[in-house]
Amino acid sequence: MSIIVRSHIKHERLALSPTLRNLDEIKIRVVTQVNTNPGTTVFPFLIEYDDRKELQKTLDDDPTVNEYELVDWTHGTGIYYIEHTPETKLISTVVTNVNGLLVQTETEGNGWLIRLLLPDREALNSIWKYANENDIRLDIIEMYSSDDAGTETSYGLTDEQLIALKTAYDKGYFQEPRDISLSQVADEIDVSSTAMSGRLRRGVRNLIAATISEYDSEK
Repeated sequence: MSIIVRSHIKHERLALSPTLRNLDEIKIRVVTQVNTNPGTTVFPFLIEYDDRKELQKTLDDDPTVNEYELVDWTHGTGIYYIEHTPETKLISTVVTNVNGLLVQTETEGNGWLIRLLLPDREALNSIWKYANENDIRLDIIEMYSSDDAGTETSYGLTDEQLIALKTAYDKGYFQEPRDISLSQVADEIDVSSTAMSGRLRRGVRNLIAATISEYDSEK
């Protein structure tokens, strides 16, 4: 059964990572296209940045950019075709090799937030292995069956609940004894302790309802 995986990837030589580090408030996403050539190094990007001259000067200095061509520029938003250098780390190559699709690719922080459609978990394992071998940090945010792709959440979780649970888990809130207090976890994502408590409580409830509760009901 095919799966959808939402994850964040980061490496200093991922496509346009140097540009992301040098320009604050820049937003970039890959324009969706069907491409079956795993070796391609040219992709269309939609880039939002107010200063076109500064953007293109940064692209000129970006070691992951070999050449670029401006297709259109309107009100601080440009569409560019960008060819990457051979040294650029591209996750798209291994995704295509395992018969997967990059459904969505956009910048977040100094890395990329990607949504993958993969044929099975074995394909995900191949991507994970590729990331490890190339020192690419790959953090899985959520994963679910493609049968659930029409829903807005995974396992009944909202985005806020997912972030709260993952942050609490990563910071050791669920350890015994706890490595961090509730208020400290709340500070990590800049919300109040009350809001964090509610998100964790509702998130755990939704997880139980979508997993353990369903399993028990089938017996």
